Amino acid sequence: MNAIRNRRTGSRTAVVGTLTLLMVLTACAPPAAPPTAGSQPTSQSPPVSAAASLSPSAAGDADETAPPQPGDKVISSTVTHNWSVPGPATPFHTDHENPVPIAPPPAPPLPTLHAIGAGEHASDTLPYDQLSFRFTGGFPSYDVQTVPELVNDGSGLPIPMPGTGSIVEVTFRGAQSHTADGTASTVTSAPAPAIRYQALASYAPAGDFEGVLSYGIGVGRPMSTVPETKVRVTEVERIEQGQHLYVVAIQLDATAWR
Repeated sequence: MNAIRNRRTGSRTAVVGTLTLLMVLTACAPPAAPPTAGSQPTSQSPPVSAAASLSPSAAGDADETAPPQPGDKVISSTVTHNWSVPGPATPFHTDHENPVPIAPPPAPPLPTLHAIGAGEHASDTLPYDQLSFRFTGGFPSYDVQTVPELVNDGSGLPIPMPGTGSIVEVTFRGAQSHTADGTASTVTSAPAPAIRYQALASYAPAGDFEGVLSYGIGVGRPMSTVPETKVRVTEVERIEQGQHLYVVAIQLDATAWR
């Protein structure tokens, strides 16, 4: 009898101990956040990828060329050149290998400029203005350099860029912005040439010939006051308006105006 009584007592003690442990664990667990209006239960919410959840600033490109649509997302974002001055002795250079042609006809044989976007990013830790070049087909190679004047690739004549203190030239290699027959531009949207931001004053095309595509970016800062402007380059692969785009974003340090 004593043995039976001891086994029953031990069983009750084990049950009580288990209940106590569960109560402690429940008390330590953080309460679940109540659902907000219009939200779906967690089990019904679709998974969000890390790239898609990046904020526009983290993604490096917030200069939309059209209102966002369902399915728009950032696939990857990479800073290829961090803040520094791409002067004559230290130009930026990035290579990308693309097969030629990148797709069979009637698709363009090279990465093709689809759109240009511009935007101010005043709230970032280091504020900047940005001009983004959106390509289809892949990332082209490119060089970025400060130049004394912008020169037309075909004629060799200077291209006026009034109201700018200095000029940053970006040259894309293995790229184009014209249709296969050369009669029309492939750029579907672009800001006006005179942008008039504080750091980004304007931009102008300088050439599109034999796979070399170039633009000048006017920096609105007098050379005699602050002779050098820091530049950063960010590459963003994204889906936008149903297009798979490869974005090269040229970012100009706007700290001097803040």
